[in-house]
Formats: sequence, C-alpha cells, structure tokens
Amino acid sequence: MAGKSTGKIIFDLSLLKRVFQYAKPYKTKFILSVVMAILLAIVSPIRPWLIQITINEHVHEGVTGTQAVKMKVEQMIILITVIQIGMLLLETAFRFYFSYLTAWLGQTVVKDLRVNVYRKILGLNLSQFDTTPIGTLTTRTINDIEAINDIFSDGLIPIIADLLSIIAVLVFMFAVDWRLTLISLASFPILIAATYFFKESVNKSFIRVRNAVAHLNAFVQEHITGMAIVQAFAAENKEFSKFKSINKEHRNANINAIFAYSVFFPVVEIVLAVGTGLMVWWAATHALKLPEEEGRVLIGKMFSFFLCLNLLFRPLRVIADKFNVLQMGMVASERVFKVLDNEDVIKTEGSHAPQMVKGRIAFDNVSFAYVDDRYVLKNLSFEVQPGDTVAIVGHTGSGKTSIISLLNRLYHIQHGTIKIDDVKIEEYKLDALRKSIGVVLQDVFLFSGSVLDNITLRNPAISKEQVVAAAKMIDMHDFIMQLPGGYDYNVMERGGSLSLGQRQLLSFIRALLYNPSILILDEATSSVDTESELLIQKAIDKLIAGRTSIVIAHRLSTIRKASKIIVLDKGEIKEMGTHDELIAHQGFYYKLHQMQFEKHIPA
Repeated sequence: MAGKSTGKIIFDLSLLKRVFQYAKPYKTKFILSVVMAILLAIVSPIRPWLIQITINEHVHEGVTGTQAVKMKVEQMIILITVIQIGMLLLETAFRFYFSYLTAWLGQTVVKDLRVNVYRKILGLNLSQFDTTPIGTLTTRTINDIEAINDIFSDGLIPIIADLLSIIAVLVFMFAVDWRLTLISLASFPILIAATYFFKESVNKSFIRVRNAVAHLNAFVQEHITGMAIVQAFAAENKEFSKFKSINKEHRNANINAIFAYSVFFPVVEIVLAVGTGLMVWWAATHALKLPEEEGRVLIGKMFSFFLCLNLLFRPLRVIADKFNVLQMGMVASERVFKVLDNEDVIKTEGSHAPQMVKGRIAFDNVSFAYVDDRYVLKNLSFEVQPGDTVAIVGHTGSGKTSIISLLNRLYHIQHGTIKIDDVKIEEYKLDALRKSIGVVLQDVFLFSGSVLDNITLRNPAISKEQVVAAAKMIDMHDFIMQLPGGYDYNVMERGGSLSLGQRQLLSFIRALLYNPSILILDEATSSVDTESELLIQKAIDKLIAGRTSIVIAHRLSTIRKASKIIVLDKGEIKEMGTHDELIAHQGFYYKLHQMQFEKHIPA
C-alpha cells in the first residue's frame, strides 16, 4: 500500500498549478465556477442590507404613521420580503450550480488523471514492478487520484468562494458601522486560535487514518490471498490478533478526528454567541443614549449584523476542514505525479516491424543486472538458428528466466547486444517483437472470466472458431469441453477453480494462438501432473516443428531432443552441446543429470 506519511503537509503552489493544468481543457466550466464564487460573495450581504432598510426606513414609519402610510409600508415590507425570498432562491441556485461545477471539474480531472496514470503504469519497465508493491500502484491509481477530486469539490475553489463571501460580509459590516463591527468581532481571535489548533489536530488525525486504512487494506488483501497457508499452519488466532490490533489503530485515529470536530464546532458556536451578545449589548446601551432617529438606525444595524455574523461564521466553521482536505489532496497529487514522472519506461521508438520473423537469435556479450552492478547474466554469447530447439538448463537462480525476459524486452540490458534476424531488438516495434514470440511461463496468471476470454485476452479480432482450431491442433479441445460450460467456463480470480496443470494448458493455447515464429517454454511442465505433462509433451512435438524454440526446464528428461543445450551457472555459460555430447564430456551437465537420475541408474 501507500507509504506511511508522517511529515507535515506543505502547500506547494507549483504542485497545485500542475493539478489545475488538467482542468485547462475545461476552462469554460472552471471560469464559470470562479464567476459563481464571485456572485455568491456579492449576494451574501444583500439580505442583511434589506433587513436593515426594512427596520430603519419602514417599520418605525408603519408604527407611527397614518392608516394610509401603514398600508403603504405594509406593501413595501411585503415587496422587500418577496425580494428576499427571490434573493434566497437565487443564492441557492448559484450555490447548487457552483457545487455541481466544482464536483464536475473534480471528477473529470480524476477521470483524465486515472487514464494517464494507468497508461503510464502499462508502459513502465518490469523492473518497476519488481521493486514497487502492487498495492502502492493500486493506491496511486484509485485512492490517491480520488483524493485529488477534493481539491476541486472541497478544496481551493470552495475555499476561495468562502473567503470572498467573508470579505464581502466584512466590507458591508465596516461600511455600515465600523465600531459595531469591531465589537461584534471582539471574540474573533479566539476563533482564529481554535481554527489553527483544529486544523493541526485534524491534519495529524487524517494522516493516521490514511496510514491505518493502508495497513488494513494491505493486511486483508495479503491474508485473504494467502488464506490456505494461514489455515494450513493453524495460524488463524495469531493473524486475527494482528488484524484486531491494526483495526484498533484505525478506530483510534478516527476517534481523534471526531474528538477534534466535537470540540471545534461548539467553540465556534460559543464564539458566535459571544460576538452576538457583545453586539446586542453595545447596540442596546448606545441606542438609549442616542436621539430617537439615530437609536432606531442603530437597532436596524444590529438586526442586520445578527444575520451578517451567521453568514460570517458559517464558512468559518468548515474552512479549516477544507484546508485539510486541500492539503491531503496535495499529498495525493504529489504521489500521483511521482508515478507520472517516472522515466523508467519501455522505450518503443524502434521502427522495424516485419510481418513475420525467421527466428534467428543471437546474444553477443550480454550482461544484465536487475539492481545496480549485481549481474545475473555475465558476457553471455550464443546463437539459435531458425527452426532449432535450444534448451537452457541450470540451477535455480542461474539466469535462465532472465534470458527470455531480455528477449521480450521486458528489461533493458546494460552491456552487449541481442539480435533477432540480425536486427537489434531495440530497433523493433515493441508490439511487432512480442507478437513474434510466444511464451508459456512457469507461474501462470489467469484473469477472472471465461476460458475463452483468458485464451484470447478479450481480443475481438480472435474468433472462437480460431481458438477451437488451435486447441484441436494440439489435442486440448476435449480437455476444455470436459469443463462445465466448455469455453464459457469461468476460471474465477487467478484461475482458482482450475488445477495448476489445467492453468498451464490454457496458457499454452494462449501463447500459441498467435502462431509465433519463436516459442519459449519456461518450466512449461514443472507444475503439471503426469497425464497433463504427457499431453503437453505431445503438443510440443507438433508445435516446435518449423519454429525456433527455447526450452527452459529443471527436468532434464524434457530437453533430450534439443538440437543444442546451454548449461548456465551463476549467469555464465558453462557448457554447450547436444545431450549425448554433454553426457560424454562428463562435465557440469553430466553432474546435473546424475543428480536427477542416479536413483534410477542400475547398479
């Protein structure tokens, strides 16, 4: 999962600018959202102003005037009330459209970002997946990008809208009566201090919650995947205790956040009540000392200020929370941009794209290391002629699988050259290169879906008839038809409803359906039962005819027919020749052969 966040969140303008670059294609809606924020700020003081006019200019007149004056005043008050209702409806419409625009912008940017991130992940070198946990990339693609949505829907633009509303209300209050404004805001420093401590507390709680969720996700995903091991070793109680501990940390982190909210909102209400009380006290006492006309005006101001204080404190209640949301969105965007800025990508600038390769393979002084200078292949040189079958053998870790990974350009070599048909593999278009190479790996991965979907990888260009023909060609059609539903049988996640041997057979068809010129079998029979192995061996004899084939296996019995055997040890070629030549030489290969078959050699 995502790495643990412990440091303080820093507001980075350059990072924010980069996030908003993704809103550039939708600048019309972005501008509209800013316009809505300005309009909301403008209409905020109108209702308090109308209330002030009503009290100052009409209420007293209606009380002391003649009957005709009273009727006129009543009509005016009704008109002002209707205008207020209209303004309230207009403000509600503005607020709705503003919320819709910011949410729409956020979700659209999230959609575009997620596409870009997933495209980037698809193009990363395989070495990135060796060193980066899958959960981390999953979190970047889903959770972190979703958090960026909050920058738009609950972050910067809503914060600007709230600040503009606060400024508009304050300007109105100071314009009406600066002394009454200062008295009303006398308790404001308490709110500023409370807001700061609330922001810091919730910020820390958010980080704890985020880390706790990451730990929960990682723990549950890992243990559900490995449930067979947990149950096989009777470790249920021990693992359950670990889960309860992680879950408790998640609860405590959330409770801390809830506690901060529980303290902050009452403090805001108390500060508002204190401000309102001070305003009423000052206005009432001063109104008694002023002439009747001025006193009545001051009372009208008091009523409008009462509404202004509510308009002022409403955004202040949530603005600290919105700053935290914005900061968490910034943290998420920083993590996402690290993925987008990763330059360790598959280079696909080659232009060579033949319809079909002949299959001549040449390794010339190839050295390769997964990490730094820890070479797993050292100065490897060999050739494979078109149509030949070459077997590569050696102890685990000798570099056998690395050879086929380099041939497919899953990794970049540090030294030497690899050529197919006398053309460097870097000069091939990547899709053309890989379509020419069929691979059956030892660890078979099947996706959740039907047998047909797993064979075709949902390629609409491949018909079911082609799949059936390929399966029949290597005598596997009957095996598939024995499954419930045949080609429509759901293999479930990772092929869990099939045996290892059955999964191997399906991957065999999948690799060979494209009729590759080069066939690679990496431990193709290591995970299958005897019956399945015989079926695969029979299929191999049909398929390698006319194809360049590379067979990697621990079982030496599967490679005796190879035209050439390459013996690897610690990344270096120890021997090369046919089975009979290497046995006669009684070297490294002979020792490997004796280790496997000495129990079966007659005394």
